[in-house]
Amino acid sequence: MGELKFFKNFCNILSGHVSKGKIKQMKKHTWLIIVILFTALCANVFGQTTTTRPFEVKKSGQGKQAIIFIPGLGCSGEVWNETVEKFEKNYTCYTLTMAGFAGAQPQPEATFTNWETQIARYIRENNIQKPIIIGHSVGGGLTLAIAADYPQLVEKIIVVDALPCLSALQNPKFKPKENNDCTPIINQFTSLNNEQFEQMQKSGIAGLVSDTLTQKKVIGWTMQSDRKTFAGLFCDFLNTDLREKLKAIQCPALILLESPFIRLKPAIEVQYKNLKTAQLQYSSKALHFIMFDDKEWYQNQLTGFIK
Repeated sequence: MGELKFFKNFCNILSGHVSKGKIKQMKKHTWLIIVILFTALCANVFGQTTTTRPFEVKKSGQGKQAIIFIPGLGCSGEVWNETVEKFEKNYTCYTLTMAGFAGAQPQPEATFTNWETQIARYIRENNIQKPIIIGHSVGGGLTLAIAADYPQLVEKIIVVDALPCLSALQNPKFKPKENNDCTPIINQFTSLNNEQFEQMQKSGIAGLVSDTLTQKKVIGWTMQSDRKTFAGLFCDFLNTDLREKLKAIQCPALILLESPFIRLKPAIEVQYKNLKTAQLQYSSKALHFIMFDDKEWYQNQLTGFIK
């Protein structure tokens, strides 16, 4: 039950040619050919948008500069609603909800690395030129990973309360396991009934956001999340270490951190020491969901950095 304990502690502080003869033969099977081609077309077009992409996308606003928003563990893209409202007048916003989170259909291969790869692929395939990427929590980790592995793809990044290596807070010498098996933690989470899981969420999320109404909203998202995806991504993120990889990031980076992290400032700064472009800013009052707990400070930070 170590991972569950860690989760609770974390709460507290992703052409060819055809002959005439062939044409005659084909005429006998015209309708069959049409059906086959149409089926193939549907599989190709609709399959790409609904089954292979591990996230839902809500596009809004207009502007030459794009902003991509990545939510955290178990959260809906709605976590960014107020932020998007501030920027969609002048920017094109792409708000993601990851597969399996907050009622979004779960998909196989729900891993941190796969989600990173697929977000980068989406940027390229949709010709999104040099977007600004904003990520919260696990989404912040994905933001760091994308900027490190695809440095030419990104204009700027904003990381909202995430660390390059969450596990290093407890063990600074932490090293990721190769072929890490997340089965135990998945089994632990999926063995909980809804009442037990909800109670765990209520206990944990109370330490992540101060407003009680917002707590209920976040709990609602996590309760709608696919438990296997939720547990697997949490486990995967605990086994992620981006500290060395930060050296590859070339773009400007704003790192917004919760108030309790001020007490851990030396450890936080050690984690970010390889990100030479980083501006580390600590909220004076916010918990993990900075966008809810310290709205004015948060919005001012984003506006100043983006503009």
